Amino acid sequence: MFRIYLVRGLAAIAWAVAFSTTPASLSTASVLLLVAYPLIDVVATLLDARADPGSPARRLQLFNTALSAAAAVALGVAAVDGLAAVLATFGVWAIASGGAQVAVAVRRRVPELGRQWPMLTAGVLSAIAGATYLVAAAGPAPGLGALVTYTAAGGTFFVLQAATLAWRRRRPRDLPA
Repeated sequence: MFRIYLVRGLAAIAWAVAFSTTPASLSTASVLLLVAYPLIDVVATLLDARADPGSPARRLQLFNTALSAAAAVALGVAAVDGLAAVLATFGVWAIASGGAQVAVAVRRRVPELGRQWPMLTAGVLSAIAGATYLVAAAGPAPGLGALVTYTAAGGTFFVLQAATLAWRRRRPRDLPA
């Protein structure tokens, strides 16, 4: 799981860098990146579910996979209607996937996987960010700039979770007496 968290986090940070170079309007490049972001989540979540088949969180992971696949399609469709529609769609997805992320993290709070604080924090912040996107989408000048911060922060939390797992693996265990 260490590798999945690390690659997923770095992919989100790279996405944020790439998205920050696109125009503020819905260009072909920005729409392709918008559709690609949930697909990164699909691939990572499927790999994560496959790596931990006996996990009590597996159903939630599969739900999140379907949700992210639907978000990719919905973002592509929303791009036809403009920035507000894209921001609202991203907001709904951020709320739902943040909730799923919190639920998965709660179910994974075992010693081997750490207490999942980075994942819990990221899930809560995702839901909060999603709500702010819905408000911004209804406002007079919706924009997509906040998505850069959202994805970079989310990526950072995944990298922190990977670091936590790496630290746990290297930490010497107490030997039985």
